[in-house]
This record gives sequence, C-alpha cells and structure tokens, in this order.
Amino acid sequence: MQFGLSESQQILKDTARKFLAGECPIAEVRRLMDTATAYDAGLWTKLVGQGFTGMIFPEECGGMGLGKVELVLFMEEAGYALLPGPFFSTVALAGSVLNAVASPEQKKKYLSRISAGEARSTLAFLEANTGWDLPDIQMAATGDKLTGSKLFVTDAAAADFILVAARNGVFLVDAKAPGLRIGPMRGMDFTRKIYSVEFSNTPAERLGEVDGLPRALAIATAALAAEMVGGMQRALETTVAYAKTRKQFGKPIGIYQAVQHQCADMYLETESARSAAYYAAWALEESAPDAAAAVSIAKMYASDASRTVGNRGIQVHGGMGFTWENDLHLYYRRAKASETMLGDGSFHRERIARLVIDGAGSTPKDKESRQVEMAARR
Repeated sequence: MQFGLSESQQILKDTARKFLAGECPIAEVRRLMDTATAYDAGLWTKLVGQGFTGMIFPEECGGMGLGKVELVLFMEEAGYALLPGPFFSTVALAGSVLNAVASPEQKKKYLSRISAGEARSTLAFLEANTGWDLPDIQMAATGDKLTGSKLFVTDAAAADFILVAARNGVFLVDAKAPGLRIGPMRGMDFTRKIYSVEFSNTPAERLGEVDGLPRALAIATAALAAEMVGGMQRALETTVAYAKTRKQFGKPIGIYQAVQHQCADMYLETESARSAAYYAAWALEESAPDAAAAVSIAKMYASDASRTVGNRGIQVHGGMGFTWENDLHLYYRRAKASETMLGDGSFHRERIARLVIDGAGSTPKDKESRQVEMAARR
C-alpha cells in the first residue's frame, strides 16, 4: 500500500476542489436546496464536461476507467462543497450497482448514458421496517412487473431510471413507466431530496442477481464516508476561522483552552475518518481480504464522527451556530442524513462483529473465503 496520493490523484483532488468552489459556491447550494429536486441541468452539464460522471466506469462505456480511490477523493471534495443534486445517487450508488450486476450489453447501454450526462439514476432499496441487509428485502418481481413500495429513495424525482432491489433480482424501471408513482418525503438534508416510490404492476427490466449488490453497496458506502469527511473538513475550517475572529471580553475566543479542545477534537475526528475512508477505497480497489470490514469501519467511524464534529462546531459558534444564515447547520443536516444512509454506526458495528466472529479460529485462507461468502449473503 502506498501511504499518500499519487501525483495524478492529487491533481484530481485539487481540480475537483477548484471546480466545485467556482461552480457550486454556498450561495448556489442554498439556491438549489430551495428547488423541488436540488438538481440543476447547467451544473450537471459542467460535471459531465469534466468527466466526473463517468470517472469510475469502463472506457468502453464512455467512462474514464478510474478506480475507487479516485471516486473517494472526488466525493470528499463534493462533501466539502456540499454538492447538491443526484451525483452520489447516480454515479456512486446506481452506477456501482449497474457495473456489478448488469450484463455487458446493459452496462454499455446505461452506463454510457450516465457517463455522457444523458441520464441520472438512483437505487430503491429500503422498505417499511427493513434495513440495509439483503435478507430484509421483501419486494419480489412477478415476471417483468414490480408491485410494492420503496422508501427513502434519494433523488428519485431527478432520475431518468430507477434501479430496484428485489428478492429475486435487481431491476431497472424507467421513470416514465406506467404504474410508477414518486412522492416526496420530508428529510433532514435539503440538498439531497428523498422520496417514496410506489410500483403498481410496473414494467421492469431485469439486470441480474442480488449477489452483486454487496460489493456495489460497499463502493457506495466508502464514497459516502468520504463525502462525510469532506463535510467534516469544511465544518472544522469554518469553526477554526470563527474562533479566531469572534471576540469575547476583548479577546478572540480561540485563545481559551475550552474552545481549543473542541477544535482539536474536531481535527482528530476528521483525520481519523479520512484515513479510514481512504483505506476502505484502497482495500476495495485491491480486493483486499479485509475490504468488507474496512468499509464498515469507515462508515461506522464517519457516522459517529460527523455528528460529533457538527455538534462541536455548532457549540463553538454559540447562538450563531443555530441561525439559518449560518452555513454550518447545512453541513450538520447532510451529516445527520448520511449517518443513517447505507447503515449507521450500530449497523456496521454489528456487521464487523459478525465478520470477526465468523472468522474466529480459522486460517487466513478460511477467513478470506468466509468474508466473501458473508458479504454475498448480505
């Protein structure tokens, strides 16, 4: 493992930071979060022009063929800028699922559209009283028709097609298909809208078996953890800058140890979460034996740390931290919404425990095979 980014990876990260700072400043974020879908066609076109929508897809599908580490680096910058709209849902979530379960012909058809900016997508997974484990899925297709409902589907109203996880496979549904109804749900994060999606004998195209979902969800989970790291970094920088300028009793509040300790804890949480997210991406790219555990560790830590960083940042800001005009609460909202998405800290602690217990007393080779089997079962 190389401890540090390569030159090309650092260039990608710097380019993404500059691009998002110029094209998606916080004023634009606030404008888009007040719209129905938080999606802007002009911004999407610019993302496509930079090649970001096809960065991890094969070149034969119109993509750039980059790896999981590059995706994580971009998602960190997206979190730093609080990028609104369906980028995560389309590229990291639905795109990873398509790449994992679809046939070569289907990949070329749909991933090419995503890479070219001609389509947006998302994944409908959760149902009432279910979690993020595969055995929780209740919906099943009858032939090529779907009936049932999915909840907390991100960016569904901005999608051109929706991927649906069912017990007997993964299906693709056109957003204009008969029997499909998309309804808004009230969510914590105004920059990433969530919806309920109902299917009533809705035509669907089968993509493949659900066995490919665990790895696809692992990629999306690592990307989400990295996005949370970016938000933590922005919250940290904002808080430190405020502590340097806000004065009480004629002195900057940053000179007081109580405030310094809050900022130091925020820094520790952010850097630790970043290390975990980077390693998870590397482990996925290299198909390391501990990849499944690394992803769960990254999401578990980021879920807890992003909440803590947000809490401490708001506390240092005092009354200002609770005002609508202050941007910090927008990052806190994204952190709280992302905390539960793809499994919260408790969910991933349990998953790590199962991985450890399942591998106890086995040889290294046995542990690796059991990890793969367990990931497939989930």
